[in-house]
Amino acid sequence: MKILAAVDGSSYTKRMLGYLTAHAEWLVAGHDITVLTVSAPVPPRAAAALDRDTIQSYYEDEAEKVFKPIRAFFAKQGVNATFVRKTGHAAEVIGKTAEAGKFDLLMLGSHGHGALTGMVMGSITTKVLASCRTPALLIR
Repeated sequence: MKILAAVDGSSYTKRMLGYLTAHAEWLVAGHDITVLTVSAPVPPRAAAALDRDTIQSYYEDEAEKVFKPIRAFFAKQGVNATFVRKTGHAAEVIGKTAEAGKFDLLMLGSHGHGALTGMVMGSITTKVLASCRTPALLIR
């Protein structure tokens, strides 16, 4: 099974890792896991004042803050995963990545670091579910 795990380093990302630990069948060989984090773009005025290398370094550092504990978790579990960092609007990028990559399952937290949150689900999660046809597993 080809799985895309969308992560942002929030407590719901940690819950997703807890879910994976409790359900070891997700961590067995045969599953192809891709871990995706999406950084919001640097505002255009700020980007105009910075060189491209500085901006790319910023995006890489932000992604690594999210990936570091996940890499450690997967190493401890003996799981190989691909880590992907993208920039853009999180809901749009997650949905497009899930469909373009022809993933069998999209795994994501029901809430995250977004500024706006819904009553039942976070706004990013709601937008992903509304625009993406890939089956999703929400972790609460």
